[in-house]
Amino acid sequence: MTITKQKIGFQHVGSFLRPAALKQARKDFKEGKITQENLRDVEDEAIYHLVEQQKEAGLDYATDGEFRRSYWHLDFFWGFEGVDHTHNGEGYDFSKGRSRDDTAVLTDRISFDKNTHPFIEDFKYLKSVTDEIGGILPKQTIPAPAQLYRELTRDKNQEALDRIYPDKDQLYKDVETAYHDALIAFYEAGAKVVQLDDCSWGRLLDSKFVATPEGQKLVKERVQDIYLKLNNGAIADLPEDLTINTHVCRGNFHSDFLFSGGYGPVADNLFGQENVDTYFLEYDSDRAGGFEPLAKVSGDKRVVLGLVTSKKGELEDRQVIIDRIKEASKYLPLDRLWLSTQCGFASTEEGNVITEEQQWEKLALVKSIIEEIWG
Repeated sequence: MTITKQKIGFQHVGSFLRPAALKQARKDFKEGKITQENLRDVEDEAIYHLVEQQKEAGLDYATDGEFRRSYWHLDFFWGFEGVDHTHNGEGYDFSKGRSRDDTAVLTDRISFDKNTHPFIEDFKYLKSVTDEIGGILPKQTIPAPAQLYRELTRDKNQEALDRIYPDKDQLYKDVETAYHDALIAFYEAGAKVVQLDDCSWGRLLDSKFVATPEGQKLVKERVQDIYLKLNNGAIADLPEDLTINTHVCRGNFHSDFLFSGGYGPVADNLFGQENVDTYFLEYDSDRAGGFEPLAKVSGDKRVVLGLVTSKKGELEDRQVIIDRIKEASKYLPLDRLWLSTQCGFASTEEGNVITEEQQWEKLALVKSIIEEIWG
């Protein structure tokens, strides 16, 4: 029997702006005014409505908008055994400001338990909603293994990492195993599409960062090889009908960014050797560089061009987007290209500086261009 991967279809990168009622409920829970059960009821209602909106917008796949998370990445890390939520006093320095200072630190060796990691039950709820509404499939987004490694090796997290994993080969093995177990758990819960969101490559694109002492240290350590090993190790030997996407970003916080630079410095590893099915790539501004690195995309892997920005509400010129797709097809055939927004609309619960109406207008533009170009 021939196993086929899921079609790309019309899908959003992942996150959506949190509705006002959900933001208020999260605030009330933090202040002790409502219970965890009360908060989950509000989350459930918001996610159900969001799936309805996604179906109405014509999406083939629905996410839960990442409505139960504060961050696109950290909440997933905190669900692993051996990983704790802490504050290190230092957020990430985006181009215009600093993010909150939450982080993930090791307390023991890393492992995954499907009975305790909250994202499995969260996905089951999403799937129950898509099953009930019908005509739309669930998509799960999680941060990539490389992203976990990036978080655990931040300066103030390094001491715990070195103490628990003096043998880094054991660290790599545990990360790969924990992620592989998580992916199998999602699959057993009914997931057919899982997306690995990955900003770890983004800083290696930025020549200014690479020139810093930290950047030079990463080059010396051949960190690209580590990222590749972790990501490929985690997704090896998965069911043939489980599609693995990856979304590569340069940072997305309150319409701000972390890094700039084209994909050339990582193309050989990321495009040539990472064993994913589909790349969702940020291409909404000059910061992303040209399309030439797409020639390095190996095999029959596909690329979804993030040409429509999620960082601001003004709609792009339709013809400009179409022309850029045609330009990209000089390096990768059109039948292996697709279109999306450059990122989610709310990688953290703060959300980007756009309106809910504008986020749906962005998706309508994407859909209409997909229909025109690919039919």
